[in-house]
Amino acid sequence: MSSKKSSRLKILLAADELAHDLGPGNLSLDAVAHRAGVSKGGLLYHFPTKARLLEALVEHHIETFDSTLTKKEKTRSGERQALLAAYLDLVMADFDRKQPPPSGVLAALAENPELIAPIRDYNRLLLDRLKANAANQTTALIVFLALEGMRAMQVFGLDVLTLEEREAVVTAFQSPLYTGKS
Repeated sequence: MSSKKSSRLKILLAADELAHDLGPGNLSLDAVAHRAGVSKGGLLYHFPTKARLLEALVEHHIETFDSTLTKKEKTRSGERQALLAAYLDLVMADFDRKQPPPSGVLAALAENPELIAPIRDYNRLLLDRLKANAANQTTALIVFLALEGMRAMQVFGLDVLTLEEREAVVTAFQSPLYTGKS
């Protein structure tokens, strides 16, 4: 990885950590530069404005999720509903790791609600991919809605599900009705 790319990634990761630690509304360029170990000028070289940093943070979350999803799908190639199974694996692995919600995304949305558009666009593409690769499009839609609902509850601090309830969802989605296996 080039030094320029490495600095950019360090800045993005620092911004995400700070948004989590301090709350999305308290993200400042000075604090991000300090956390990333770069000068403010170095930060501004990569992200000339706070708005551009927040846009990049949203893009980074989408790219990371999609890249991981694609890798998981490839490991399941040959399965009837590889993409749907990979999506379920990825979302549930995030819950199992007790990942903190992507506070950087919340920071971006708090600063500029327009930044939700790339997330909405990605989710539409993801849903279309899931439906196109599913044995049953309605099943793909139900899985998508349930998992995205659980993720949204976590992001907004509204998660009321117990571990047992979350596992019940996964078990139901692994049943023949959802997997297409007989």
